[in-house]
Amino acid sequence: MDTKVLSSGVQYSNLPESYIRPESERPRLSEVSECEDVPIIDLGCQNRAQIVHQIGEACRNYGFFQVINHGVALEAAKEMAEVAHGFFKLPVEEKLKLYSEDPSKTMRLSTSFNVKKETVHNWRDYLRLHCYPLDKYAPEWPSNPPSFKETVTEYCTLVRELGLRIQEYISESLGLEKDYIKNVLGEQGQHMAVNYYPPCPEPELTYGLPGHTDPNALTILLQDLQVCGLQVLKNGKWLAVNPQPNAFVINIGDQLQALSNGLYKSVWHRAVVNVEKPRLSVASFLCPNDEALISPAKPLTEGGSEAIYRGFTYAEYYKKFWSRNLDQEHCLEFFKNK
Repeated sequence: MDTKVLSSGVQYSNLPESYIRPESERPRLSEVSECEDVPIIDLGCQNRAQIVHQIGEACRNYGFFQVINHGVALEAAKEMAEVAHGFFKLPVEEKLKLYSEDPSKTMRLSTSFNVKKETVHNWRDYLRLHCYPLDKYAPEWPSNPPSFKETVTEYCTLVRELGLRIQEYISESLGLEKDYIKNVLGEQGQHMAVNYYPPCPEPELTYGLPGHTDPNALTILLQDLQVCGLQVLKNGKWLAVNPQPNAFVINIGDQLQALSNGLYKSVWHRAVVNVEKPRLSVASFLCPNDEALISPAKPLTEGGSEAIYRGFTYAEYYKKFWSRNLDQEHCLEFFKNK
């Protein structure tokens, strides 16, 4: 491959060797069926208790759900998708100015997941941005397309409000005070991964992203409405999550699984690719403060329930997460009480 990124305009007629998964690890796309009963939660509903109940059920049984009437202006989401497409259409020389394989950088374009550590790569490019506090990070974002900073600033602000609201519902669904999660997680960081999956000559041999859980607290995903690609693991089977118009996919990250003492599941999910069309998705992550001490909520370990996980700081967790391959065993396993 003569360039560091896949979004270089080069068309591949065969999958390069470094992207081909061993047979036992391939996606087996023909065996995947649609997830027919994805929980879709209407946040515009006036009955708060109903929303809290539905979210609790979804977190317990699925680890993810979709939200509609979520308060993020539809125009803001549409413009975010447009500016993201615009970025990946830039000339490759322009994009490569932002390229880095250093995960500690707060703004970088990269490819796959962790190029230095992997034996097999993933069919994806991504632009990773830190988004909070905005006045600290927005100045280093791309200046091309010209509307990028303004569009992404507005989108980030709205998505953060939505995420914090959902955390309140999740707190209440666990029988905790509505601010419990916010108080534990401290001043939360916010990151974004703008994912671009180019058309792939042999999608059954590779992944956009292999199965993984998210290391953060909560993920808010804007899916590509035209092209499916997100799949989740439920009862040992991979299921396709089809995009809903004007909806976000919300998934529970590892920190909320630990905080809920395993009641809520950090969902295993993956991205697959296709021959015909590129796919774009925008994932926003709410992350605990580095110093936040994460452990099962006290009220959930009273009355004889053991704490499954030991206390750890988010910084400690994140370092462990990035030191391994994405699809190795669940990172939370390293933090269980023995």
